[in-house]
Amino acid sequence: MKIPLMNYGDFRAEDYFREKKALIGAGRCGGKAKGIAYAKCALEGSSLEDIVSFPDLTIVLSTELFDEHISRSGLDNPFQDENWERASGAVYETLFPPPVKFELESVLELFDELGAPPLAIRSSSLLEDSISLAFAGKYQTCFSPNIGSRSERYDMLEKAVRTVFASVFNPSARAYREKHGLLGQKESMAVIVQSVAGRRHGSCYYPELAGTLFSRVFRRPNPRIKKEDGLMRICFGLGTRSVDRCAARTFYLTNPSLRPEGSLPSQIAEESQEFFDYIDTEHGVFLTGALPMFYRFLMKEHKNFGVYVQLYGDDFLYSTMADPEVPTRPIFSFPELHIRERALFDSSKALLKHMEETTGFPVDIEFSYETAPKKKLSVIQMRPLAAYEELGKIELPEVPNEKIIFKGDRMVSNGMLENVTHIVYVDPSLYKNNWDPSGAARAVGEANKRLAGTKYILAGPGRWGSRNPALGAPVRYDEICNCGVLVEISVPELNFSPELSFGTHFFLDMDSDGILYLPVFSKQGGNKYNKEWLDTASHATGGHPAVRIYEGNFSAYLDGEDESGIIILS
Repeated sequence: MKIPLMNYGDFRAEDYFREKKALIGAGRCGGKAKGIAYAKCALEGSSLEDIVSFPDLTIVLSTELFDEHISRSGLDNPFQDENWERASGAVYETLFPPPVKFELESVLELFDELGAPPLAIRSSSLLEDSISLAFAGKYQTCFSPNIGSRSERYDMLEKAVRTVFASVFNPSARAYREKHGLLGQKESMAVIVQSVAGRRHGSCYYPELAGTLFSRVFRRPNPRIKKEDGLMRICFGLGTRSVDRCAARTFYLTNPSLRPEGSLPSQIAEESQEFFDYIDTEHGVFLTGALPMFYRFLMKEHKNFGVYVQLYGDDFLYSTMADPEVPTRPIFSFPELHIRERALFDSSKALLKHMEETTGFPVDIEFSYETAPKKKLSVIQMRPLAAYEELGKIELPEVPNEKIIFKGDRMVSNGMLENVTHIVYVDPSLYKNNWDPSGAARAVGEANKRLAGTKYILAGPGRWGSRNPALGAPVRYDEICNCGVLVEISVPELNFSPELSFGTHFFLDMDSDGILYLPVFSKQGGNKYNKEWLDTASHATGGHPAVRIYEGNFSAYLDGEDESGIIILS
C-alpha cells in the first residue's frame, strides 16, 4: 500500500513505518524519521526513483518507549530539573525491562538478515520536526560496530539507545530549547536505527563520500552565487566531518569550481580534509585515520583516488601521479570531483529541486555516495532547512579608522546590531600560551550566562566550537547562545583560521538564531584586527587569562551583498 503524499505538516510517518513493519511502539516517530519517510514517498514514481536510494533498513523506536523510560527513571519532572547532569545520568542508567529488550532483540534479527552491518542510532525528537528551528546536532547520534557475540551486540545497541534518550537533557539542547521558549515544554524522543552507509574496505567500514546538501545558500562568497543555487558540503569517509567544524570541501552547485576559502594552493591546503572517520570492524570502535598513514591503502582501494587527493608542498599542488622533488603532504582537496562525477552533481541538483517543490520549503539532506561497484547516491535523512531572514541592504557608516575594532571582506552575514554594551574577546596568544582550552571555553560560557539579553559581541581566534581545540575554543552551543555577533579571527602565525563554509550544524544554529557572523583575516587587505585597542582598552578578565570582557558602546554593520563588515566603537 502506498502512503498518500500530503502537506509535510500533515504527513504521518507513523503510517508509513507501520505499513513497512518498521515501527516499534504506539507513539510518534519524531522529526528525522518523518523526514526520511516523506522523502521516500516523495520520490516514488518520480524520475529520481531509480537514481536515489536510501539506507537498506530503517527501524523506528517510537516516542512511547522514551516516555515509558522516563517514567521508570524515577525523575519527577526532568524537563524542569535545573540539574541536567542528574537527569541525564538517571535516564542513561535506567535499564530496559524485558518487553523492550525483546523488541530490541527483534531489531538485531532484522539487521542480521542484511549481514549484520554497523548501525547508526539517531535521535528523532518531536521538536526536530520544526520548520523554523534547526535543532542541528543538539541530540546524540551513536554508532554501533555490531560485532561480537549476540549479547555483546545487544549491549551496544541498548547503550546507544539509552545514550540518545539521555541526550534530551544535555546542556546545549536545554539552552536551545530555553532560547526559543521551549524549556518548559515536554520533549519526547523517538530513535532511528539504520544500517550505516558504506561498505567494508579491509577492516575499515565507511562510505566513499558523504555530506550534506542544502537547497538554499545563506552565506555567499560571491555575488554570482544566488540563494536558490544550492550547496554541497562533502568529505571522504563517514559524514561526521561534513557537519562538524572540520575541514571539508564546499561546492556551490551552480559554480562548483568556486572555493569560498580562495584559490591559492596555500588557502586550499589550509581548508582541505586530512583525516577521515571510519568504523574499525575488527576492534569494534569508531576511529579517525590520517591520510598520510592510509595513503597507499586508499590508493589501492579507490580507483578515483586521484579525483579526491592532491599533494601539497612548497606552495604548490601536485597530482598524485606526479613525483615532486620537494617534500609534500596529501590532502583531500577534491580537485576534479565536479568534473569526473557529474552524476553526483546533476542528481543532487535534481533532488534538491524536487524536494523543495514537494515540501514547499528549503531542505537540508544528508547523503552518502559510492562510485563503485556502481554510482549510488543515498539519502540518509531529510529535514526542513531552518529559515534565515536577512535585512535589506546594509550601509556601512563612514567612521575614522581608529574607531574600527574588526573589519572583514568575505563570507559575512547580512545585518546590523547597534548600541551593544559588551565585547567578549579571547586573546589568541594567551589562549595558546595558557593552554587550557576547556577552561577557556567554560569561562566564555560563564560570560555568556551573565550577559544573557545583551546580544554581546563574541570574538576570538580560529573556529568557535571546533572539535580540535588547536583550531579554536571548543565551546558548546549553550556557552555562546546569547551573543548577537560572532567574530572569528585569522592569526596565521598561530595557525588560527576561520571556517567559512555554510553547512555545519554550527552555522545552522547561528542562522536560525539570527546570530551575525564576521570572519576577519588579519594582515590581509580589506580586513582589520585592532589588537592595539584590544590590548590597551579597559577590560575585565573572566575566568581564564585569555578571556577579556569590554564594556562600552559598540555597533556591528555587515553588508552580505558587498561582502564587507565592520564592528566599531559607537
